[in-house]
Parts: sequence; C-alpha cells; structure tokens
Amino acid sequence: MRIGRTICTLMAIATASVALGQRIICQTSQLRDGDLLFQVPPSENAITRSTAHGKDKPFDHVGIFHIEKGKPMVIEAVYEGVVETPFEEFAKRGKLMFIGRVRGADVGKSIENAKQHIGKPYDFVFSNGDQTLYCSELVEKSFVGKNGKKLFSTIPMSFHDQTGMILPYWEDFYSRRMMAVPEGAPGTNPMELSARKCVKIKYQWCGIDK
Repeated sequence: MRIGRTICTLMAIATASVALGQRIICQTSQLRDGDLLFQVPPSENAITRSTAHGKDKPFDHVGIFHIEKGKPMVIEAVYEGVVETPFEEFAKRGKLMFIGRVRGADVGKSIENAKQHIGKPYDFVFSNGDQTLYCSELVEKSFVGKNGKKLFSTIPMSFHDQTGMILPYWEDFYSRRMMAVPEGAPGTNPMELSARKCVKIKYQWCGIDK
C-alpha cells in the first residue's frame, strides 16, 4: 500500500512538473553551488497573496544552496536568523521546491558574502538597509556578478492584492508594531527574484534524495 501511494505521489509530481516545463530531479549531485531554492507553501498565505498575483508557482521562501565540507547545505534567513541548514532538513519542510540557476554570478564570492551574514537576526518587518535580513534580502545582499557589482537590485515592495488594495493582514501586522505599511519601499521578494532575467528555473525537486 505504501509503495502504491509513493508511485501515485511521484506521478502527480511528474504531471505538475511537466505542465510547468521543469525537469524533476531527485539527487543533490544535480545541484550547483549558488543555486536558489524556491519553496511553494502548501496553501496561500499573506506573502503569496501580495506577491504572486496569480502566478503558477507562488514562492514564499528562498535559500542559497552550496556544498560545505562535502555536505549539501542551504544558507537562509528564517525566524531564528540567518543560518546554515542541512539540505535534507530544508527539503523536508513539506513544501514544493524549485531550483533556480543564477546566470552571470561570481558564485564563490556570492556564497562567501552570504556566509558573512550568518548569525544576523531575522528582519520581521522587511526593512531594507539595517542589520537584519529576510530570505530574499539575503540573496539580494549576497549575490554579485563577475564584474563584482551587485547582481540583484531592489524593487518597490508590494503588500497589496490583485485589486491594488493593501491586505488587511499587513495593515494589522504593521499597526501592531506602530508602523505604516511600507508599500512601495525598496525591497525584494522570492516571487519577483525568481522572475529576474538572470534566474532560470531549471528543476523541480522530487522530494526523494537517494
């Protein structure tokens, strides 16, 4: 029975992946240092409602893949701060995951930059420019091109839905912190990063590493 369920699950993943045009991979050997790991939540949330706007892959988190002392790891900004997470732990969070490959990056320098942020606190209010970081801000602050210049610029942040209205969730979120919603302030989000010209979504992770 368990085998049958596993086969059905893999068939469902394969169907979804083919529809989205991505090849399914199951081994970390097919990943490269500097790949961006984009996660899709099990259901819609305030982040995807204000950034995905109907896209077929509503990403709400991103991490940076790299090999550290022979082990696959992910540098990411989570509630505990900027941390280095084993890839297996990252992949087992119950979210769909897609792999984006960054073109034109100085991968070694970009990963070195990301490592220098490890230990910094999480940016709970998504404010660009201080010593706290949220997931896509870590990517934006870390990646540089082969010319040494920043690869990702900031964009005006979005806290509104498809109608242009700021979501009540964010109104309440910032009101409780005695702040105005930073609509239009410089920032980033996983969804928009994935659509940059220098990022190609190459694979969907199958969830099984053998």
